[in-house]
Amino acid sequence: MVGDDILTIEEVAKYLRVSERTVYDWAQKGEIPAGKIGTVWRFKKSEIENWVNERLSSSQKPAESSHVISAKNILSPDRIVFIEHSTKHDAIVELAQNLATAPQVKNEKELVEEILKREELMSTAIGRGIAIPHVRLSSVTDLVMSVGICKHDLLDFQTIDDSPVRLLIMIAAAYNQHSYYLQTLSFFSSKLKDKAVRDALLECKDPMQAYNILTTE
Repeated sequence: MVGDDILTIEEVAKYLRVSERTVYDWAQKGEIPAGKIGTVWRFKKSEIENWVNERLSSSQKPAESSHVISAKNILSPDRIVFIEHSTKHDAIVELAQNLATAPQVKNEKELVEEILKREELMSTAIGRGIAIPHVRLSSVTDLVMSVGICKHDLLDFQTIDDSPVRLLIMIAAAYNQHSYYLQTLSFFSSKLKDKAVRDALLECKDPMQAYNILTTE
């Protein structure tokens, strides 16, 4: 592998013996450790080598099983927050601090910093007034989530449909929970595509109401 610590898509593609398009797609989906400098993807040599080693070792083990996602297992009423802030940064920090009260999270400072860093790399707004900030960390022991219901429009998210963000679903998982993590993201993305669910959440007056909506099968 080349000696420089920071690699381009072309260099990573050559090292992994895949196409540049494949590396680009992996980076876009968060499947490979990557960061953006401006609009250009860059990769740390050490992180790519660790990623390769993890994939090699995991290929020797049974595949991670598909999980049945149950909101009741990863959410509790005390991790539903009504947010009064009107900026993305302040709303994310408040929700991350709430998420850090979960026993599965061992390092509040790291969680807040990494969630903000992830958001700087690429907006987690998915349209329809929803954003799903998410991170995997070795200091998180099991997947957990908090929900923020914003009383004001968050206008400084980069959204794909220009809808201001009002609902934040924040997910933190252990580093080895990649499959479970992706399935959870997909589960809540799908659930919140229902306008009736979104409207009901925005009308909630207390956390228990919102909890019941999100955990209804």
